[in-house]
Amino acid sequence: MDALIKLRPKLNYRMTLHSDQGVQYQSVQWRKKLKENRIFQSMSRRATCLDNAPMESFFHTMKVELYHNKEYTTQEELVKAMISWISYYNNERIKVKLKGKTPVEYRHLALRNIV
Repeated sequence: MDALIKLRPKLNYRMTLHSDQGVQYQSVQWRKKLKENRIFQSMSRRATCLDNAPMESFFHTMKVELYHNKEYTTQEELVKAMISWISYYNNERIKVKLKGKTPVEYRHLALRNIV
């Protein structure tokens, strides 16, 4: 998490981090670090998959487009492909659910309407 916090841009709003109910995500130290860094913890309730549906959908899409029927010979090769795919997904991929915008375009549009 420390690497994520270092990379995180300074924002005027809090960040939400979604996790499952693993014991590490319930620890006092974990929750304190989140609070200190203005990160809101969203945690799935037991036997409630709807909380986690957006991330499950994202990972499913990533696996289908990046992993199935492809072979990576090293971990480094896989990580490089994942980084490239996530950049594509966030910056170039147009989403019908986001009114034909990329996630980044939609986020900027939404922020302009909030301020």
